[in-house]
Amino acid sequence: MFFLGQFYHNLDEKGRLTIPSRFREALAVEGGYVLQGFDQNLMVLTSASFESVSRRVNQMSMADPKVRQLRRLLFSNANQIEIDRAGRMLIPQVLRQGAGLVNEAVVVGMSDYFEIWSPELWAQQMSQLNDSESNAQRFGAMEIFFSS
Repeated sequence: MFFLGQFYHNLDEKGRLTIPSRFREALAVEGGYVLQGFDQNLMVLTSASFESVSRRVNQMSMADPKVRQLRRLLFSNANQIEIDRAGRMLIPQVLRQGAGLVNEAVVVGMSDYFEIWSPELWAQQMSQLNDSESNAQRFGAMEIFFSS
């Protein structure tokens, strides 16, 4: 299952967000976790992905201050999610505040996980992503080739 596309949804007064139906399917089977992202956004990983990331981080040396900071970033605000009958997940207040989520959110597929953005911050990202010169440099530097 790939998480693909962009979806705009409202947050209700309790901080619940409707998850796109095709994303719900994967979460219903595997479960998932919501955690602070790296760009003032949130990340939602399936349980299998979260466990894989956790194993890798837990194998790193706790003597390294950067590793301790990474562990704090990943685990201190991570929450297991549940999807209710209406297809919504509750986003804890601390995560909503950190991502600037108030009344609306953008759910963005990222292949094996998805992100949740405030519409304003997502618009800034889209502005950067729509720069064709920068995109040519990004693709060229990564040596991504498309074949038929």
